[in-house]
Amino acid sequence: MQHGHSMRGIALFMGCVFLFACMDTTTKYLSGHFQTPLIVAARYGVNLLLMVAVLAPRHGREMVTIKRTRWVIVRALALSVASITMALAVQRMPVAETSAILFFAPVLVTLTAGPLLGERVGSRSFAAAALGLGGVLLIVRPGSGLDALGVLFAALAMLANTSYQLLSRLLGASERTIALLFYTTLTGTIIFCALAPWFVSGRTPSGFELLLFFSLGVYGGLGHFLFTAAYRNTAASLLAPLNYMQLVFVSVLGWLVFSDLPDALSLTGMGIIAIAGILAALSSHSSPVKRSV
Repeated sequence: MQHGHSMRGIALFMGCVFLFACMDTTTKYLSGHFQTPLIVAARYGVNLLLMVAVLAPRHGREMVTIKRTRWVIVRALALSVASITMALAVQRMPVAETSAILFFAPVLVTLTAGPLLGERVGSRSFAAAALGLGGVLLIVRPGSGLDALGVLFAALAMLANTSYQLLSRLLGASERTIALLFYTTLTGTIIFCALAPWFVSGRTPSGFELLLFFSLGVYGGLGHFLFTAAYRNTAASLLAPLNYMQLVFVSVLGWLVFSDLPDALSLTGMGIIAIAGILAALSSHSSPVKRSV
């Protein structure tokens, strides 16, 4: 991996985690007034419309041509599951704590990259997994005040996101970024727009709320484009620690928008999860990658 490519991948990934932080914060704000499936449908629907309007005239066939159809669709379904469960989680919990649980995913990515991607997994990776799990337990400990159903949704989002990250790494070498983004967006749009009519309330969105609905599609579309492009340029093990910058972003945004501040033990848990992710990434940073699917 060339140094220039790695630095470009890091820059792309930093941009994507900031956009994801904005998306999660906006989702939580809207979930106080509208049903969650409707919010996710708006995100995917706007994303698809923007792709067709802005990218289709230029890329055309590149958007729909894929080589590994089955895995591209599985990847898209994984993100759809992660999207709805994450939205349901932030509806019930502060964004920072929800994101911290989600960020146990990079540790799992490192552990499962061995059997699935051919990367060497050493004892430090297993130690990092145990450390990261300890950090999660600090956040969801009894007496933390977190909603139990929200914690369950966050855990499901974490597992789905792990699958999405692994498949992004797997498919990055064989598929075009624009095609991966298109099929991810198309799948989510079909699923959630089919569900949306069942969750429409009598409340009419204000002009500001309509702008927020539109912004979700921009955050999601551009964020996942940067995410996929980053994995094309840089090894998963190098990008994994950068996920934790999103904890900083969502903590600041959660404080600014909702006046939510994690308590001392939750902050400690977040720090432990971040350290675990960095340790897991460093343990596999120089491992060779072998395609096995």
